[in-house]
Amino acid sequence: MLRMTSYALAFTALLGATSALAQTAQERGFAIAEKAADHDTGYGTSRVMLTMTLTTPAGQSTTRELRIDTFERPDRDEGDMSVTVFFSPRDIEGTALLSHAEILEPDDQWLWLPALNRVRRISSANKSGPFVGSEFAFEDLTAGELGKFDYTYLETTTVGGMEMDVLECLPNYDRSGYSKIHCFHDTDIGQIRQLEFFDRGGQLLKTLTFEEYRQYDGRIWRAHRQIMVNHLTGRQTVLEFGDFEFGIDLDERDFEPEALELL
Repeated sequence: MLRMTSYALAFTALLGATSALAQTAQERGFAIAEKAADHDTGYGTSRVMLTMTLTTPAGQSTTRELRIDTFERPDRDEGDMSVTVFFSPRDIEGTALLSHAEILEPDDQWLWLPALNRVRRISSANKSGPFVGSEFAFEDLTAGELGKFDYTYLETTTVGGMEMDVLECLPNYDRSGYSKIHCFHDTDIGQIRQLEFFDRGGQLLKTLTFEEYRQYDGRIWRAHRQIMVNHLTGRQTVLEFGDFEFGIDLDERDFEPEALELL
């Protein structure tokens, strides 16, 4: 009986290995991306305070304080909604960005400019432009939705002593500033550790590194430090996050353009 059980276990393991080999590169890539996305669902609402530090090639830096509120839409075919509000420095204090992420349609984004006392809708033609002078583009703020990309598994490699699955992620949505993104997923916890953004001409433009992951409620992972480096300009933007709060008392009305004036 013991020998038969051992054979059964070995046969089951062989079937699993054969099934993995039978996956296409596209199926394997999607499965890896889906696993990471599944660790980012079911939280409902969240809030986090953070600092944004912009640094020039000469070493000059400026720091901004901001907050991000997020409202999760449960349908995977609908993107989440978020509001980013700046508290300092004084020249951008009160500036807020509202984002309604979509999947294949252009994202809806509005910018509240307190100095002009008006809400300005961001044109889909400008989504690849820099967000408040940082190395993050407007589209980077909503690009985490699973259905926005086609995924292809490229290889498993080691980066910085960490084993990672590398995916080629091709934007499905119109007017992206990127021809492709290489996504590096930690094989241990399944989370993204690095993104390499290639411009429309296929040249490496930026690299975003995710550090200091923490787990909330035993399943939700969040990186508490993000470093975006622009390889063409030598500039970088660092985001450092405080503790994430989940289950915040927010509803969809807090994520409408009219609500920006009340922030």
